[in-house]
Amino acid sequence: MTFKDVFKSSFLEQATSFSLTDTLIALALAFALGMFINEVYRKTYHGVMFSQSFGVSLMALTMITTLVIQAVTSNVVLSLGMVGALSIVRFRTAIKEPMDLMFLFWSISVGIICGAGLAQVAVILSVVMTLGILILDRLPVARAPMIFVVNADNFDAEDAVVETVRKYAKHYRIKSRNLAENSLDLVLELRTDEGGKLVREVMGLAGVTSASLLAHDGEVTF
Repeated sequence: MTFKDVFKSSFLEQATSFSLTDTLIALALAFALGMFINEVYRKTYHGVMFSQSFGVSLMALTMITTLVIQAVTSNVVLSLGMVGALSIVRFRTAIKEPMDLMFLFWSISVGIICGAGLAQVAVILSVVMTLGILILDRLPVARAPMIFVVNADNFDAEDAVVETVRKYAKHYRIKSRNLAENSLDLVLELRTDEGGKLVREVMGLAGVTSASLLAHDGEVTF
């Protein structure tokens, strides 16, 4: 069979059977899992300004991907055209948080799986992802570190400050040590659940003039 004969045949024009019931079931499952992903995102978000529109986008993206996959699998010509159309799509919105990108891929993956008719796989993926996120979110190593800034009017205060920090934080590291005439600026990175006690005790040390404990996510300090 030549290439011309292939195009003369009706192979490329044939479509698989389309079931409205299966489509509605897949959409309902995608909607439920999209709402679930949105709720997990809302519960585990640690930023300052929560974007409700991003959570809604996760749900909508799951349903849209489900319909696209069902349309692609129903017709060979449509699948080829869809590949060409999606190859020129460019997203201009910058993703600032790595976790946001993970939730986007989670929504797309669930949409693809629902569109393929693998409902159990989509549910298992969502459960495993949720358990993994919740476990990592509660581990001390996964918590955002804090920046502890101490100002003192003498150089000898550093040893006392470090000794006090060691009482409240198992893991700490000196990030910066600035010395000037009769002044010391000390910056430490640490993780602690007793920040208030730490600041009060450090402020009571001889020579310490100010102490600030700041939480940060690695990009923005607030």
